[in-house]
Amino acid sequence: MTRRYVVTGTDTGVGKTIFSAALAGALGLAYWKPIQSGLDEETDSETVARLAGVRVHPEAYRLRTPASPHLAAERDGIAIDPEGLTPPAGDLLVEGAGGALVPVTRNLLYADLFARWQIPVIVCARTALGTINHSLLTIEALKSRGVPIHGIAFIGEPHEDSEAIVAAFSGAKRLGRLPRLDLLTSETLGAAFTEHFVLADYP
Repeated sequence: MTRRYVVTGTDTGVGKTIFSAALAGALGLAYWKPIQSGLDEETDSETVARLAGVRVHPEAYRLRTPASPHLAAERDGIAIDPEGLTPPAGDLLVEGAGGALVPVTRNLLYADLFARWQIPVIVCARTALGTINHSLLTIEALKSRGVPIHGIAFIGEPHEDSEAIVAAFSGAKRLGRLPRLDLLTSETLGAAFTEHFVLADYP
């Protein structure tokens, strides 16, 4: 049976690339970032390749400007064709950019792409203050478009009440919590994922 997941976030910088590396590495999933905005630092694909050692499909678009894909493409003089954003076949983890409602173009949001793909989505959320509102809004936006939601993965220090109430109100499965790691290597990330997540949750 093919295993395919999309990873999105409640915001930019929540840690979804690190979670993506952990999950892809644990399950042996290939990784695909459809659009990379910003090339001056290590890209998300390069981060996942370094930490997970899995197959990484090339991005459909590599944009130099570090901005939302719709704006980065415009500033780079590139037209994004949504019809060309089709996930590769096989076991796969797809990572979006920023949050679920980040614009891909001026007429299309990532959540709209997720609805088209119908691949189960994992929502990555900070455990910090504000996560209840951000998480519930994200899940509600996905549900309103008919996006299948696999569950929610928290990232950061433990906040039991916030994590529990997000799961209770949203009905989304609480998959676990990935702590911030002072030393981030493939070994420490793999150990943290094994400790805080259950592989049986990803059939």
